[in-house]
Amino acid sequence: MSKVVVHIFHGDDDSLSAGSHVSERIRQVAAEQGVSLEVFCFGPAQGALSASGDSVVRSEYNQQIDELIDAGVPVGACLNAARAAGTEEALSARGITLQFARDAFVRYALEGATVINF
Repeated sequence: MSKVVVHIFHGDDDSLSAGSHVSERIRQVAAEQGVSLEVFCFGPAQGALSASGDSVVRSEYNQQIDELIDAGVPVGACLNAARAAGTEEALSARGITLQFARDAFVRYALEGATVINF
């Protein structure tokens, strides 16, 4: 089975919105196309998982990430960054898989995944 990984890194409104929206759109057709989907949030986009504040886009981003998790899409984030930010427990409680980013990126290469970055 082919694999698509949506790597959301940038924390600007356009990247958060597009990355989470494209993830949902891929999820909608992945099974019928024989593709598995995974999402990995890193860098500023990982920070946005914990700091929605007054931003409508960040709130929608977090809602979309939670909906992807609820739909069974694996969503990951960096364990080191979560520990450094003190968000390890909160992210895990949401169903976000924490792993070392280096390990996730190497795994994607070994799996032959197509990685799309936002």
